[in-house]
Amino acid sequence: MTAGKRVLLIISGGIAAYKALDIIRRGRERGLAFRVILTKGGAEFVTPLSVASLAGDKVYSELFSLTDEAEMGHIRLVREADLVLVAPATADIIGKMAHGLADDLATTALLANDRPVLIAPSMNAVMWAHPAVQANVATLRARGVRTVGPGAGDLACGEIGDGRLAEPLDIVAAALAILSPGPLTGLKALVTSGPTYEAIDPVRFIGNRSSGKQGHAIAAALAAAGAETTLITGPTALPDPAGCHVRHIESAAEMLAKTLEHLPADIMVAAAAVSDWRPATLAGQKMKKRENDAPPRLDLTTNPDILATVAAPGPKRPKLVIGFAAETEKVVEHATAKRRKKQCDWILANDVSPDTGTFGGADNKVYFIDAAGAEEWPRLSKTDLAQRLVARIAADFKKAST
Repeated sequence: MTAGKRVLLIISGGIAAYKALDIIRRGRERGLAFRVILTKGGAEFVTPLSVASLAGDKVYSELFSLTDEAEMGHIRLVREADLVLVAPATADIIGKMAHGLADDLATTALLANDRPVLIAPSMNAVMWAHPAVQANVATLRARGVRTVGPGAGDLACGEIGDGRLAEPLDIVAAALAILSPGPLTGLKALVTSGPTYEAIDPVRFIGNRSSGKQGHAIAAALAAAGAETTLITGPTALPDPAGCHVRHIESAAEMLAKTLEHLPADIMVAAAAVSDWRPATLAGQKMKKRENDAPPRLDLTTNPDILATVAAPGPKRPKLVIGFAAETEKVVEHATAKRRKKQCDWILANDVSPDTGTFGGADNKVYFIDAAGAEEWPRLSKTDLAQRLVARIAADFKKAST
């Protein structure tokens, strides 16, 4: 239950600060209570009066205010909170958090905090991509700080790219997920999703029809169940699922590198449709079609096997490794052989023949295969299938812990 849970919201000085008002409204509709620290920069974009009106409580701003410290010192602000939410989280406050700086009420409260912390980054795309910012975010994540967003889209500076504050409802959903521990709370999950693109030249590539819908749905379901979830995705048209750390890649080699970077994990779901081959050489310029010339010869080389690499015995092997098998014939037979060969624990096999509409569709029908055999699941929406799989994962971990 989240009714009455207290959120200490820190509004820092970014243009997206106005969206904090909607975060408060949406959160209160769902039973959350808010106390707010408004930084000096945040007050340039929203007023204490507007924040207090929506929060239904006093707004705190000054570290050296005798009145504020007498009424509610910065220590009590964090001690009486169930969650600290920084939204928007600018590059400045992220840097101060990472380096333990405390020069105002917000950063002092954060340094004195022992509650879960969720940050919603918001900044220019180039700032977000800067190595210093990425290093600071990595430091905070390593300390257990959760992140939601940023998303991609139009930015206040007029540019387009990553750095847009996550939608208020997604931020509230991420907060609720932390405040309502799920069956997978405390576990780390890693999901691969979507296709991979293997470049032929700067224009053309080898790819496949995967939409990423199933993998993204699984990542969202794992996050909703409390797992700290990282999604590594190839190119798709899908938004990043709320509550997940998302890494975007193109090639199989990039997906393998990112996967290994995020091990160890407790759970691995390899839902990506990884290209089996890539061109042996990459043309530096677009290959031209010339009259009377024979078509170019395309020599292929084998891509790394991500599922087999992760599932191989070793100190970083996840406790549960789940693969997918997209087949067009002898679905169960081929998938059963794949599970043994790749050494994964479970495999979900589906028929992706053109008449099934699985690739790009909203539904999926799979066979769940483990060491005990194959179990046919009914046709489900990809969201419902993800939830059914996550329930099975939760039951497996519960059984293992008893």
